[in-house]
Amino acid sequence: MNSEQQTGGGTELGRFLRARRARVTPEEVGLTAGSGLRRTPGLRREELATLAGISIDYYVRLERGKETRPSASVVDSLARALLLEDDEHEHLRSLAARAARSAPEAPLEGGPPAAPSRTVRPGVKLLLESLRPQPAHVVSRTNDLLAANPGGLRLLPGIQDWPARERNIARYLFLHPASRDLFHDWNTHLRGCVARLRVLAGTDPDAPDLTRLAGELLLKSPEFARLWERYDVRGHSYGRKTFHHPEVGDLTLGYQSMELEGTPGHRMVTYYAEPGTADHDAMVLLDLLGQEQPAKRPPAHDDRSAAVQDGPASPLS
Repeated sequence: MNSEQQTGGGTELGRFLRARRARVTPEEVGLTAGSGLRRTPGLRREELATLAGISIDYYVRLERGKETRPSASVVDSLARALLLEDDEHEHLRSLAARAARSAPEAPLEGGPPAAPSRTVRPGVKLLLESLRPQPAHVVSRTNDLLAANPGGLRLLPGIQDWPARERNIARYLFLHPASRDLFHDWNTHLRGCVARLRVLAGTDPDAPDLTRLAGELLLKSPEFARLWERYDVRGHSYGRKTFHHPEVGDLTLGYQSMELEGTPGHRMVTYYAEPGTADHDAMVLLDLLGQEQPAKRPPAHDDRSAAVQDGPASPLS
């Protein structure tokens, strides 16, 4: 993948519009595809402009980043024309607001943002312990695994063998050989993971923690590169997951993700099962295994870890 393919040009707003335009067929919005070869999938620029009630010239400038201040009515019209869901519509609003703030004539607001904290508060660590045997862990905005109780770590077999600063759930999903067999619907988990990172890229695309992670995964994982290009932004904060765990067998757990106030970007993810069920028994066994078999310390000469932590930041889009 060359640099032009990665960056794509324009603004994050323009990249989102292009990606969503490619996903909508003429038939879905009541248009006839017509005869002849269409050079690009989805809607043409002029078709989307017509549906949204704006000029083709204005839309082209918007997609190319030449126009950075679309009105709220234009944003809403584009969302309707692109058949966006509520969270996608909200993401489009956020991108438009950010484009306006980033315009050359816009006044600068303060200095660069502070690096996100990796420190988990002592009280949160106590909560993790009190939740046992429910597996639980704390992750950063880019899914770094910052803290976990025994079951929360053991739930992801093999991640405990990575150095602590390399433990990242997105990296685990796409690069660890155990992840494909662990999750019953691996592809669904991949889509949700990338969607969450894409939301962050829309609001803070130059963040070093995000550029390092996404740059690494773009280079190492074709699945990540494909999903990154799709630009989905719909994630899930609760539901059920089925695991094919190599130590405790199959288990289906409910999960809930919760933002931790006081530490921006930190989330606690907790899994649970009804007492008296086979899933609950497997969960208890997972907790015992995590307690009795502490994580192995990585070798001091782990070159892969050094490359991940100290390598140059990579483009996101």
